[in-house]
Amino acid sequence: MEFIGHFRRLTRVQRNTFIACFLGWSLDAFDFFILTFCVSAIATQFQAKVSAVAEAIFITLAFRPVGAFLFGMMADRYGRRVTLMVDIIAYSVFELASAFAPSLKIFLITRALFGIAMGGEWGVGAALAFETLPAEGRGFFSGLLQEGYAAGYLMAALVYGTVFRFVGWRGMFIIGALPAFLVIYIRTKVDESPAWLQGRISREESRPGKDVLSYVGTFAFLVVLMFAFNSFSHGSQDLYPTFLQKDHHFAPQTVGFIAIIANIGALLGGIVFGTWSEKIGRRKAIVIAALLAIPLIPLWAYSRTGPMLAVGGFLMQFMVQGAWGVVPAHLNELSPPAVRGTFPGFAYQLGNFLSSWNGVKQAKVAEQHFGGVFAPVMAWTVLIVATLVAIVTWLGRERRGADMSNTS
Repeated sequence: MEFIGHFRRLTRVQRNTFIACFLGWSLDAFDFFILTFCVSAIATQFQAKVSAVAEAIFITLAFRPVGAFLFGMMADRYGRRVTLMVDIIAYSVFELASAFAPSLKIFLITRALFGIAMGGEWGVGAALAFETLPAEGRGFFSGLLQEGYAAGYLMAALVYGTVFRFVGWRGMFIIGALPAFLVIYIRTKVDESPAWLQGRISREESRPGKDVLSYVGTFAFLVVLMFAFNSFSHGSQDLYPTFLQKDHHFAPQTVGFIAIIANIGALLGGIVFGTWSEKIGRRKAIVIAALLAIPLIPLWAYSRTGPMLAVGGFLMQFMVQGAWGVVPAHLNELSPPAVRGTFPGFAYQLGNFLSSWNGVKQAKVAEQHFGGVFAPVMAWTVLIVATLVAIVTWLGRERRGADMSNTS
């Protein structure tokens, strides 16, 4: 009931803005995770190894900082709303282009371009949301907004489990172009960030790119923090469908079912820990979630039946995305107001870049040292990165409840 109360306290404009930002991030994640479900099929199509196709995951993540910087600067200069619309159209177009790639080389190029567009969405959407929403309930909305990522994974799992056998991997990417229609909703229902409008004159007299460099210490810390976080999420998610296919030889319907259950856990975990962070603090909530992921590793990676793997996936992603649920509020609260469109998103995506080797490295280690078995690689990855998330988070600071009503 408390969750419903948070929404009831929002104005129509605030509610529409949050819905748009949530859907923008969800559909962005949906487009990304379509690839993770189709790695094996794409490898078969282009007669390549799984690790060669996994390069597409690396390339997507590696180019995201470029988009975070470019779209972030655009958002600080021209506004959050128009930038978000341009970004959504861009990632939808490049997703569609991926469907028609005639070779693996061209496919990798389209994924690089998609990565640029994908990199811009999170920072711009989060800034627009938190500059529009009230401070009360920020932890709850942080958890729910971040779990647009889990919702996107959930949608990808549903589509994969139900229609992949009919449309193949190319059809999956064509479906991935549908988010472009979200722009119509933003154009008609969403207003510009009031904080951006209020700080417009000051912003025109400043140089946002220079401001980013003037906060080197905070920025460097956030990049390291986001490296740990992205290693945590991508290390536990990106090759999990491949693990289910290769280690257990599950059919697409079973893989989709397990992914759906796991992402229901992710969605709930983000909301629970995001809301809880309002009471116990951002850092404590993150550390608790990260450390609780460790004892779940055996159930998650070494169960032998579909139902037990589904339980393990649910609990693991409850903790992984529980920690992540605090991130949107935490990063925006720590960011300098004048560059809030650039700062958190750019730090987030640079951390993504540093962790972008995850999928390729996991696939190569599994192929070269474990005979193509993914379970031990997945297990060690989570053990190491969960510990890293907890340590780095605890060494940092927080500004829970910071004023975000202005950008000057």
